[in-house]
Amino acid sequence: MKDAKANVLVGLFMLFGVVAFVYLAMQVSGLAFNEKSNGYTIQAHFDDIGGLTDRAKVTIAGVTVGRVESIEYDKQYYMAKVTMNIDSTVDNIPTDSAIAILTSGLIGEKYLGISIGAEEDVLKDGDEIYDTQSALVLENLIGQFLMSAGGDE
Repeated sequence: MKDAKANVLVGLFMLFGVVAFVYLAMQVSGLAFNEKSNGYTIQAHFDDIGGLTDRAKVTIAGVTVGRVESIEYDKQYYMAKVTMNIDSTVDNIPTDSAIAILTSGLIGEKYLGISIGAEEDVLKDGDEIYDTQSALVLENLIGQFLMSAGGDE
């Protein structure tokens, strides 16, 4: 009887550990169980998104204020169109703000950083940020360096 009770306790402990691991993995990866947030969407066009993915964070002054909702190719402009969902509590982003694709660390994850503008008008649902800075792609930088170093002979 003691063995059966010990087996049940070990089984429950293992089950709890697996559930905790799955929950932690979901939180760290940016996937959340309460995925739908009540916010508003804004868009931006980029020449090169350089590895930016859906659910990447959107920050202002280092504070996460939203997530990337979708990334698609815009045939009209020949650019990547990024749609972001911004928290409804952040309702004061000026219309002349800039947005850049940034990297966390040297080879870390890509995210969007908004630099606040000076206009009094603020972005509303469906608006677009026009001042964009594409990602710096490490391979392109290395190629440019090698081409410029090869021409100095």
